[in-house]
Amino acid sequence: MLEVKTFNIEGPVLLIPRVFVDERGYFMESYQKIRFLENGISSNFIQDNESKSSKFVLRGLHFQKPPFAQAKLVRVISGAIFDVAVDIRKSSPTYGKYISAILSDENKNQLFVPEGFAHGFLVLEENTIVNYKVNAFYNKESEGTLQWNDVDLNIDWPTHDVSISEKDVQASMNFKTFLTPFD
Repeated sequence: MLEVKTFNIEGPVLLIPRVFVDERGYFMESYQKIRFLENGISSNFIQDNESKSSKFVLRGLHFQKPPFAQAKLVRVISGAIFDVAVDIRKSSPTYGKYISAILSDENKNQLFVPEGFAHGFLVLEENTIVNYKVNAFYNKESEGTLQWNDVDLNIDWPTHDVSISEKDVQASMNFKTFLTPFD
């Protein structure tokens, strides 16, 4: 069983798996293609990525330009994150708007982020491990990064006292002057 919650932006969905818990621990299906297809998620995932981060590390807001655009299925193995997806589809009525969700090892929720969204997350607990599936291989020349604290995006992060990679600082684009590659 899989419960699916939608947002006020078409595309991203929060996936709430059925978790079986007893004195030994828990069991859950983290991915089953048929269940995802039944809920309109037809991305063909081809790679899993994993990161481990300290508290208040911020990763993002990343995206891959077409033809290397990526959909992601994000979940937390250990710890917790504040996960964000920004709509960068120019023809979308919610262009420049974002959704957010708390993903943790406790709630076991997953966020599906379709192509056409910039994605990022803020780590809320020490030694958090994030795992995500992607449907396209990474291409360095196609990567893009929006400023995590852009005033036009106005993301309500839990804190602004964050640690960001030098690469993200240097690569970040201002949303006002950003020319999206997505229709």
